[in-house]
Amino acid sequence: MTVPSVALIIPARNEELALPQVLERVPRKIGRVIVVDNGSIDNTAGVAAAHGAQVVHEPRAGYGSACLAGLAALEHDPPHIVAFADADGSDGVENLELLLQPLLAGETDLALSRRLPAAGMALSPQQRFGNWLATRLIRLFWRHDYHDLGPMRAITWQALKRLQMHDRSFGWTVEMQIRALKAGLRVTEIPLPYFVRIAGESKISRTMTGVVRAGAKILWVIGREALQT
Repeated sequence: MTVPSVALIIPARNEELALPQVLERVPRKIGRVIVVDNGSIDNTAGVAAAHGAQVVHEPRAGYGSACLAGLAALEHDPPHIVAFADADGSDGVENLELLLQPLLAGETDLALSRRLPAAGMALSPQQRFGNWLATRLIRLFWRHDYHDLGPMRAITWQALKRLQMHDRSFGWTVEMQIRALKAGLRVTEIPLPYFVRIAGESKISRTMTGVVRAGAKILWVIGREALQT
């Protein structure tokens, strides 16, 4: 029996301090790890390579840009399943196997981590409100009860290609979740612990500018997808 292949894409921008611990915690079941250096000015790429990850360079800033660059690197030899996780350690990549289980069993097409804060400030008040607003709007337009827009997720390659993802910034996660509903994919949310980042400062959730930009883009994507339904 052939064992399905799994690849993990980790977008990273100036995460040389957190990356070693993140990469050491990746489950062995994941055969290929791609770290996308998204315009770092530190040694993110060198640290990733030293820990055995494949490094892809994407100088254009943007979470979606990094994810798309990682996917492009897989096109010549696509895995059965592709997973995504942040580079700051907050996602708890050691729990990825729990996301993979329903996919490997053929029970779902997209498995999402529903973040359960392991500490009070693992999710900021701004993030909690943004999640609440976005998921309520999704329920209004598409009659599906999501609980989170967390970045850690896994999806079959075949299902992912159906979504025709193209957002290059903060709208990547919500675009995927909405298009999964529009495509009729089987979606599963799995509650998993969510942690305070290992080191450094968040580029988005802890800055007012980042929160406003991310929130505006998420709402824009929801509106665009609703109009295209």
